[in-house]
Amino acid sequence: MRDKFILDACCGCKMMWFNKNHPNALYIDVRKEESGFIKGRRESVNPDLIMDFRDLKFEDETFYLVVWDIPHLRTLGKNSKFRKFYGCLDKYNWEDDLSRGFKEIWRVLKHKGILVLKFNNYEIPFKKILSLFPVEPLFGNITNSRGKSQTKWFCFMKL
Repeated sequence: MRDKFILDACCGCKMMWFNKNHPNALYIDVRKEESGFIKGRRESVNPDLIMDFRDLKFEDETFYLVVWDIPHLRTLGKNSKFRKFYGCLDKYNWEDDLSRGFKEIWRVLKHKGILVLKFNNYEIPFKKILSLFPVEPLFGNITNSRGKSQTKWFCFMKL
């Protein structure tokens, strides 16, 4: 575990990764989906560990870098392809879930460590998401803009 100093706290299909099996990254998710869950696509959800970002089984200050690409939709059906691909927030408890998740991630992040959060505002505004966290990001960047939906990356540093 000493060589694992990067945590992907909600890895899903690892779509943001150039190397989906980076030797210094530990990939976690609450689920596993075998390849082929979307016809004609090869993606799978195959974390190193099945673990919930709200209850991380790591010691305090374990990771130098945490990436957190949380689900951004609350209203997907149980068998939805989007749910299998991206995951889904709990329709009723998502605010508490994300607040608890941030606190856990902050706990396992080393002093002067970096948290990179990726979020899409299709159903929930960025301002609402950020209001759930006790720390303000240093900066952020919008990576796409299609109608009302935008994806934004936020960078936090534990100071």
